[in-house]
Amino acid sequence: MKQNIILWLTASAVVMLMFPWLAVAFVKGDAGMAVCFLLFFAVNPLYSVLIGAFAGKDIRRLWSIPVISSALFLIGTWIFFDMGETAFTLYAAVYLALGIAAMLISVLIRKKTQK
Repeated sequence: MKQNIILWLTASAVVMLMFPWLAVAFVKGDAGMAVCFLLFFAVNPLYSVLIGAFAGKDIRRLWSIPVISSALFLIGTWIFFDMGETAFTLYAAVYLALGIAAMLISVLIRKKTQK
């Protein structure tokens, strides 16, 4: 189980830290904006739901993974885009809400199927 946690935290670092850096470093102009939209509205929300569903397997031990993922997003965007931008705080809060909702739904489904 500990290896799974390390794997998911590494994946969070890649998705939430490396992807914004790659977007800033290698994609210029309007294409960069398109990549950012793709990250903010498709990749990151989907990843937040996936990591929340994983955390729902053992909520007592894994509750912090959606929080860490959201914090990594905020750190990454503030480093690579604009430090202190409040819009990124809103995005991080939405990603956290998606992760927590997926985690709770996963717990409820798991409890229903075990009965």
